[in-house]
Amino acid sequence: MFQLLISRTQSMKADLLSGLTVALALVPEAVAFAFVAGVEPLVGLYAAFMVGLITAAIGGRPGMISGATGALAVVMVSLVAQHGVEYLFATVVLMGVFQIAAGVFRMGKFIRMVPYPVMLGFVNGLAIVIGLAQFKQFQFSDENGELQWLQGSDMGMMVGLIVLTMAIIHYLPRLTKAVPSTLVAILSVTLLVIGLDLDARTVQDVLRDMTGDPMATIAGGLPQFHIPMVDLSLDTLKIIVPYALILAAIGLIESLLTLTLIDEITETRGRSNKECVGQGVANVATGFFGGMGGCAMIGQSMININSGGFGRASGISAALFLLAFILFGSSLIEIIPVAALVGVMFIVVIGTFEWASLRLWGKIPKSDLLVVVAVTGVTVWQDLAIAVVVGVIISALVFAWKHAKQMVVEEMEDEGVKIYLPNGPLFFSSVQNFRDHFTPSKDPDVVIIDFANCRVMDHSGLEAIDGLAERYLKAGKELHIRHLSQECRDLLDKAGDLVEVNRMEDPNYKVADDRLG
Repeated sequence: MFQLLISRTQSMKADLLSGLTVALALVPEAVAFAFVAGVEPLVGLYAAFMVGLITAAIGGRPGMISGATGALAVVMVSLVAQHGVEYLFATVVLMGVFQIAAGVFRMGKFIRMVPYPVMLGFVNGLAIVIGLAQFKQFQFSDENGELQWLQGSDMGMMVGLIVLTMAIIHYLPRLTKAVPSTLVAILSVTLLVIGLDLDARTVQDVLRDMTGDPMATIAGGLPQFHIPMVDLSLDTLKIIVPYALILAAIGLIESLLTLTLIDEITETRGRSNKECVGQGVANVATGFFGGMGGCAMIGQSMININSGGFGRASGISAALFLLAFILFGSSLIEIIPVAALVGVMFIVVIGTFEWASLRLWGKIPKSDLLVVVAVTGVTVWQDLAIAVVVGVIISALVFAWKHAKQMVVEEMEDEGVKIYLPNGPLFFSSVQNFRDHFTPSKDPDVVIIDFANCRVMDHSGLEAIDGLAERYLKAGKELHIRHLSQECRDLLDKAGDLVEVNRMEDPNYKVADDRLG
C-alpha cells in the first residue's frame, strides 16, 4: 500500500525535494481557497495537509497531489453563508462517504468513457483558469478595502521577479537536475528580495489583504478531532445531502481526470477505484478534524511531476512539510515573494496547456473540435464538472448521429421469400432509419430478417423489432428473424412478451465480451 519508492535513481531524494517545492506552493492557494469558501485560513490549510497526506498514502495514483481546491470552494461558499461552518464539516464527511461508495462499487472505471477531445478541453480550460487566477496577485487592497492594480515600479518589480523565476525554472535543468529547479527558483528569488531589501509583495501581504488583519498569520497548532455540531435530523440531511453529492461528483471528476493526465505523462497506470476510496477516506477524516475537504490539484500535481516527484513519498512529504510550516515555519513561509509563486504557476500553465490542440483546425472532425472548444469555454465560465458533462453529452450525441447513418438494409428474394439484411447497429438513433426500409403491405407472405451483420444495442431496438412484428402480423404476413448474436438473444429473452417474433434455428458462435478479455 505504501509504495514510497519507485525504480528511479535517488527517487527518495527527488520525492522529498519535490514535496518541499509543492508545500511552498500549497500555502497561498490553500489560504485563497479558504477565503473563497468563506472559512478561516487554517480550515483550508488543515484540508490541504490531511487530504494531501491520506490520498498520497492510500490513493490510487502515486505522485498526484491533493488538497483544498477552488472547484469545491465555489460550491461550499453558499452552504457556509447560509448555515455556517459546522454544516460544511458535516457535508465534507458525507461527501467522503459517497466517494468511498463510488470506489467500492467500482464506479471509477466510468472515467474511461470521457473522450479524448474532452480531456483536451479539460486540460486547456484548467490551464486558463490557473493562469487567470494568478492575476489576482497583481492587485492590492487600498485604504478603503478596494482592489487596485499595482502601478509603476511595483508592477515592474512584480513582473521582473516573475520573469526571473520562470527563467531559472526553464534553464537550470540544462545545467543540473540534482535539485528541482522550481525549489531553486523560489529560494533564489526570496534571497534576492531579502538581500537587496526590495519592497516586493510577500505571502504575509496577501494574508493581510485577505483578512484585513495586519497581524494575520498561517501559524496554528495540530488539527483537533471535532464532531460537527449539527442536529442529527432529517432536516439536516435535506441540507447537506445535495451539497455532498455535488461536491463528491466534482471532486471525483477532477481527481480522476488529473489521474488520467498523469498516467499519460508518466506512462504508468493509476487505479481509479482505489483513488475514489482514498479521496473518500481523506474527506471523512478531514471533516472530523476541521478541514474544508478537497480533491486532486492539477497545478500542484504538475509541479510535483516536473520536479521529479513520482512516488508516494512526494505527496506525503508535501503534506508533512505543510504541517511543519503551520506549526513551526510560518514566519519563513510568509516572507516568500508572491512573484516567485506566481512564476511557478505560470510555468505550470505553459506546461499544462495542450499547445498542439491549436493546430488541430482542419485536421480532426469539426465535431471533435467543437467538443474541445466547448469544454475549454465551460471550464473557464462555470466549472470542471459541468464542462465534462457537457463535453460527454456532445460527444455522445455526435457518436449516435454518425452511427445512425450507418444503418443500411439490403433486400433480396429467394423462391418467393423476401429477405432483409440489415447492416449496422440498431439503437435509439438508428431506429427510424431501420423502420423506413420495410414495407409489410407490399412484401410476400413470408419475410425473413437476417441480423448476421446487425446488432441490437438497446431497448429502442427491441421496440423497433416489436413494432415491425405487429405491422407484419396486421398485414397477415409471416415474419422470421435469424442469425441473432448471443447478445441480441439475451436482450430478447429478457424482454419476454414485449417482443413478438418467431426465431428460426440459429448457428451458435462466440461473441467477444469482457468475460473473454
